[in-house]
Amino acid sequence: MWNSALSLIYTNQPEKLPFGRYCSIITGWCLILLIPGFGLARDVVTLANVVDPGQITADEPFADTFSPEKAARYLDTASLHWQKSRNCAACHVNMGYMYARPALSSFLEDSGEVRSLFEDYVTKRWKEKSPPDVQETVVVASGLTFNDLQTTGQLHPVTRQALGVMWDFQREDGGWTWRNDGYPPIEYDEHYGVTLAALITGIAPDRYVETEEARRGLDGIRRFLKNNPPASLHHRAMIAWASCYVEDLMNEQGRAKTLNELLALQRHDGGWSTPGLLADWKGLKRKDGKPHDTKTSDAYATGFTIIVARELGLASKDPRLIRGIDWLLSNQRVSGKWFCRSPATDSRHYFSNFGSAFAILALQSCDKLPGWPLSKKPRRFSPP
Repeated sequence: MWNSALSLIYTNQPEKLPFGRYCSIITGWCLILLIPGFGLARDVVTLANVVDPGQITADEPFADTFSPEKAARYLDTASLHWQKSRNCAACHVNMGYMYARPALSSFLEDSGEVRSLFEDYVTKRWKEKSPPDVQETVVVASGLTFNDLQTTGQLHPVTRQALGVMWDFQREDGGWTWRNDGYPPIEYDEHYGVTLAALITGIAPDRYVETEEARRGLDGIRRFLKNNPPASLHHRAMIAWASCYVEDLMNEQGRAKTLNELLALQRHDGGWSTPGLLADWKGLKRKDGKPHDTKTSDAYATGFTIIVARELGLASKDPRLIRGIDWLLSNQRVSGKWFCRSPATDSRHYFSNFGSAFAILALQSCDKLPGWPLSKKPRRFSPP
């Protein structure tokens, strides 16, 4: 009986239903649901009940079947534990969470506390003290923008404020000071921050890209990209993605060439390798001195490539994307995550959290999960 009631709740997407509707769906159980620690109240991961997700290792067993609910539970656990222990928004953990978690909301309700953390930066932290780390202005703005796009489809006033703060810290050369923690591709160089800022400006709801502050900021971004050519295929792919929404970043020929380069790196098992997307970056070395592994597929590169390919017009029925989606569906681990070896050091594999978010986004982009909010512009060219 209890499992039947839960099934009804999930089917009707509880986050979208008022309390009275809950009672009409599960008459006789509604009071039980309100008891702390029982039923759905227990199922939702919160700051109060989150546990340490443990060390991320390559030897975790693979799941027998793909589970959206386990993916949601893992993302909640990893992000809320990071928030509880570090109290910060991080590229490799909760930024990706903000992008992807709404795709799983019909399978498991989220507490909303990660979103609250991101809003807190804008409404409290930055009002009390100037951002000590300029990078966080882009991270917070990107998390809120993606989250708005995935939820209400409207630009929240706090998100608009965050974008304004982001532009306040843009340098004269069009870039942002980006902390080099030695973790490519997201925490290594300024190029990523610039292209991420361009992307979120372009995809932001309510035609934000047409505002005067966005136009001024994008002029600076174009100036930066002109003076700082991309060093890797990943750089070029980020520009290609952003160019779907922002003019004069990459032309049709450049997008087609970039897509061909991405597709050419597909591994025999159907996936892609993050070091493979960075292989042409001269002088790029791992922090631990080990060689780059360009032959092992991982969730970040696979998810990222599928998303960019979809944005550039490749159909979800394309055999190459079908193989990539099959790889993602068959490589989830029992905890709900996807393991991604760190491109920098084997002592920390936090990159798995960002990779897991991109796995979810890729599945969403190919209609394996509901609600993909992008790919709404007409195809700019005929993909190969």
